[in-house]
Amino acid sequence: MNSNDLFSCPICRNIPEQERAAFLEQLDYKIKYYKKGEFVAHQEDAVNALYLLLKGSVKTEMISDAGAVLKIETIKAPSPLAPAFLFAENNRFPVDVIALEECEAILILKSSIMKLLASNEAFLQGFMAFNSNRTNFLSERIKLFSIKTIKGKLSQYILSRAKNLHFTLDMPQTQLAEYFGVARPSLARSLSELIEEKVITLEKRQGVILNLNVLKEFISQ
Repeated sequence: MNSNDLFSCPICRNIPEQERAAFLEQLDYKIKYYKKGEFVAHQEDAVNALYLLLKGSVKTEMISDAGAVLKIETIKAPSPLAPAFLFAENNRFPVDVIALEECEAILILKSSIMKLLASNEAFLQGFMAFNSNRTNFLSERIKLFSIKTIKGKLSQYILSRAKNLHFTLDMPQTQLAEYFGVARPSLARSLSELIEEKVITLEKRQGVILNLNVLKEFISQ
């Protein structure tokens, strides 16, 4: 393990350099490697350790009650994987985690994490901040899943990223379709209609909202 990868992770990056050697000595961990396409974790696997992705990238997917596969997100290293569930009463992975390329992860035992949270203020703050930010992300996902139409999903996505009516689509259409759980041609058609109807402009994923009220109406439909 390269310690630079560990201390680049959001929950560890603010640990002062003079404390890092002592921090490493307290870790009870193992390193695991995953090949492309291999499961890092299955939905409903117990979360008994803090998973920190040090190298590579993974995708997370959820199987709905109807059997549909819903893509949740792509996670790139360095980043924790489902850290909030480590201390949950039902401490199980809510999603499948699948390697998109060769990956390296460090698994730190729960008992070790508890000691670090009690003894290292920078680690505690990083851990809490990351989980708070994840709550915001999951709130957006819930909103998107609750919206029935593709135009409504697009409208919510655009409005959540807009500043002074300007926005950026932060992923290509193929990934955006997976993020919404819809077919790419359907997404492309809805996006084209928003442009043709002069609700938005869009060029190279940079856009401007022309009719804010119509976007809001699509969300409520």
